Amino acid sequence: MRFGVVVFPGSNCDDDMVHVLGTVFRRPVEKIWHKQDHLHGYGPGDCLILPGGFSYGDYLRCGAIARFSPIMKEVLRFANEGGLVIGICNGFQILCEAHLLPGQLLRNVGEDFICRNIHLRAASLDTPLTCRLDPNNAYMIPIAHADGRYYTDEKTL
Repeated sequence: MRFGVVVFPGSNCDDDMVHVLGTVFRRPVEKIWHKQDHLHGYGPGDCLILPGGFSYGDYLRCGAIARFSPIMKEVLRFANEGGLVIGICNGFQILCEAHLLPGQLLRNVGEDFICRNIHLRAASLDTPLTCRLDPNNAYMIPIAHADGRYYTDEKTL
C-alpha cells in the first residue's frame, strides 16, 4: 500500500503522518501539494490522507475553501474508484465539504475548543481501519477541536 498525504495551506500534522507512515510503518509515502491536479500511480490498493490543521485559516467553515483546491477532483475520483481516503481533524471536515462524506461538523456545545483523550470502541470490524481491532477494547485517542459534532441523517448513522 502506498500513501499520499495531501497538504493544504495551514495544514499541520502532515510531517507527523509522513514520519509515522514512512519511518515507523516503513511504507512508501509522499506529500501531495493541494495545487496538483493529478495523482500519478495511485490506485484502489493505496491510501490518501488529508491531515489536520487550519486549511486556509478556517475563515469560513473548516475545509470550505480547501474543497476547491485542484487536488480535490483527483481525491474524489480516487475515492470513487475504490481508493481509501482518510480525513483527520480538519481533513475530515474537508471530506464533508467535498461531499465525500455525508453530513457536516457542527460547533461543540458551548462553542468551546476541546482538547482531551477519549475512549472509542469499534462499531464495525468490516473496514480496513477496524478489521484488526478488538471489539471489546475501548481505545484511547486524543481529540482537539472546536467543530467536533458530526451531524448526518439517521439512515447514514
